[in-house]
Amino acid sequence: MTSILDQIGGEEALRRLVNRFYDLVETDPRGRHILHLHFRGHGLSHVREEQFAFLSGFLGGRRYYLEKHGNMDIRQIHAHIPIREKDALDWLALMDQAITDCAMSGPQVERVRSTFHRVAHALINDLPASGIPASGMPA
Repeated sequence: MTSILDQIGGEEALRRLVNRFYDLVETDPRGRHILHLHFRGHGLSHVREEQFAFLSGFLGGRRYYLEKHGNMDIRQIHAHIPIREKDALDWLALMDQAITDCAMSGPQVERVRSTFHRVAHALINDLPASGIPASGMPA
C-alpha cells in the first residue's frame, strides 16, 4: 500500500508544495498575519523545514518531525500560538492556492485538502494576541 505522500509525488513534490505555500505566505496579503505569527517564533526558514518534516510523516512518509521532536501532536505544537478562525481560513486558502500552483490533483489531493480543513479548524484556539492562554486553557 502506498502512502498519500507517495501518491502526491513523494518528498520532492511535498517540498515544492511547502516552499510554494510559504512563498505565498510571504507575498499574498492573506499571509500577513500568518507571517507575523511565524516571526514571533523561529522565522520562515525554520518553519519551511519543520512544515516539510511534519507533513512528510503526517502524509505517511518518513516521520522526520517525530524523529527530531519526539511527538507529532499538532494541537500541542500550536498550543502557544493565537490562532483565529480568520488565520485558519487564510492558511487554507493559501495552501489551496499552493496545491493548485503545484498542479496537484486527484482524489488523494482532495483527501489531503479535506484533512487540512479539519485540522486547521481544530487548531483555532482564540488565545489573546499576547500569547497568554485564555482562562481555563492549560499553560
